[in-house]
Amino acid sequence: MFKELGIKYPVMNKNTDDYELVRDFLSGNEKSFNLLARKYQERIYWHARRMLGDHDDADEIVQQVLIVMYKKLNTFNFSSALFTWIYKITITRSLNLIKKNKLKNMLSFSSEEKIEHQGYQNIIGNIEAKESFERMEKLLMKLPVKQREVFVMRNYDELTYDEIAEITGKSVGALKANYFHAYKKVKELMQKNET
Repeated sequence: MFKELGIKYPVMNKNTDDYELVRDFLSGNEKSFNLLARKYQERIYWHARRMLGDHDDADEIVQQVLIVMYKKLNTFNFSSALFTWIYKITITRSLNLIKKNKLKNMLSFSSEEKIEHQGYQNIIGNIEAKESFERMEKLLMKLPVKQREVFVMRNYDELTYDEIAEITGKSVGALKANYFHAYKKVKELMQKNET
């Protein structure tokens, strides 16, 4: 997946400072970028996966985000946390892909649904977990994009409303309202599925 970037997977020191890694990379140390990619690729993947509901699409987003990071890290201004900057890129790329997929579906003559999702066997080991994962993924896809975005960031990425506001540029009040509606809808859908 990351061959194009030449990314290797060195062992990471969890105490390594992101800013220090960015500075090292900007001064020519390629290993520092590899450490950043290694540190954030899984978080990028899971955020994109929950937004898009598809392994291949999420995998594509990871590649896009890492390429953007590699090319544009010199534009990072150190005024926020690095993950905030990365999440902005991830959200933008995910939303663009959602729009692209909607347009593609509208223009296609036959809307075949994907029956089989690839990659689950590698991600989820047992059938029970797989079914639960797929059920939740389907529920998330029923939420409007704005609600899905805040729901995923609050519940899966465990971000505060202030962090989400910084990433999305939306007010905390609007985010709380979207989250409330998302939570209510997920709860209703889960109860409907149980009956």
